[in-house]
Amino acid sequence: MEASERQLPIEPGEPGSVRVVEDLIVIEDLTISDEQAARVVRERAETGEQPGRTIRRAIEIGTRVLDREDTAVEVDFVRREYERAVAEHRREAERQQREMTERIEREMRIAFGDDAVRGRLSEALERHARELEDRIETTFGEGSEDAVPHKIRHLIEERNREFLQRLAADDELNPLRPLLAQFSSWMRERREAQDERDRKLEDKVDELLAQAAKLAGLEQGRDALEEEKEAGTRKGRSFEERAHAAIERIAAARGDCAHAVGDVAGAGGSKKGDTVVEIGAGEGSSLGRLVFEIKDRQLNKPKAWEEMNGALEARGADYAVLVVAGPDAVPTGEVEEMHEYQGNKLVVAVDPEEPDGRALELAYRYASLRVRAVREAAAGVDASAVMTAANEARDAIGGFRSVKSALTTATNNVERARTGVETIERALIDRLDRIEALTEVDGG
Repeated sequence: MEASERQLPIEPGEPGSVRVVEDLIVIEDLTISDEQAARVVRERAETGEQPGRTIRRAIEIGTRVLDREDTAVEVDFVRREYERAVAEHRREAERQQREMTERIEREMRIAFGDDAVRGRLSEALERHARELEDRIETTFGEGSEDAVPHKIRHLIEERNREFLQRLAADDELNPLRPLLAQFSSWMRERREAQDERDRKLEDKVDELLAQAAKLAGLEQGRDALEEEKEAGTRKGRSFEERAHAAIERIAAARGDCAHAVGDVAGAGGSKKGDTVVEIGAGEGSSLGRLVFEIKDRQLNKPKAWEEMNGALEARGADYAVLVVAGPDAVPTGEVEEMHEYQGNKLVVAVDPEEPDGRALELAYRYASLRVRAVREAAAGVDASAVMTAANEARDAIGGFRSVKSALTTATNNVERARTGVETIERALIDRLDRIEALTEVDGG
């Protein structure tokens, strides 16, 4: 028999054997008592299949089934063993966790304590806090002479005493000595300069008092002016109403129509513009429109221009005149009184209580003639002559403004300035009359 051959008995004490030779199985004298197996062999023999083939297939298939069953049994065994090991491990882990938790709780109770027992950590912290308080009290407390605040206070006091002694010392080490010497010299120079200014001021006051004596007549005029102001105030009329009344009188005398429109909305709903004058409307059709913006307070230049431009647009006017209450109300920002801007704007300052003055009339006439010159140039009027006369009138207004400014700032030249104003005023009136004659239209 070869080395790879192995013979096995079929059943202990029974005849027959099974030999396994490498991949071959040799069965001798085997009897199987199985109804189902005999039936399958018989039925397949009846269909023509060899019984030996059926038995071989039964053995092959049965062998594979047995092998799989054995494998399944081993897997189940392994699974059961694994689950058992896991369960044991879980129980052991839970036991160890409980023991660890109980141990931690005991240690925490020992360290931090609970409602019944004080912990070691609490006792240590309290002991440390008491020691720290004692140390802070010793180092910074007011009751200890060795405390830091006392040391700092003593040090500062000592340094202050040394510093004051150094400042009071009359030697080269005093840091204030050069400064005090320089300050004394500066004070002496200032005192001498002040004495000189006081002497000059006294001389100036004496000179002014002498001039005031010569101008005593002006004081009487001022008293009369104050009385007129009080009378105007007693009338209860606002500056806007007084200025409108003055414009209305000037307009009526020249055949124009003046309307108070300050409370009436114009184009776009704006109420800018207080008085509108329709030139020539008192004797026929209107030749143009003037709008007067009346202000009793000072504006800056952008605001003044906004008011005049808004009035021109809201009232459909050709020329705007800003009437302000006195020279102090002339707009700020390099704005001059009686100076034409942008060809359609003029600023005039009038007496707040008595706006009926030459300045308002001149501004009215100049603005009216500027509008007439533009409107009537196309009607056959000598446009060149009109513009020449208008420019001369504008120059005259500039001279009027300059001399009027000189009146307000140079009291020592009052008489000479008044004469110049009267001369220029007459020249201005002549030129305005000349423009009116040039722009006069038949039947208009």
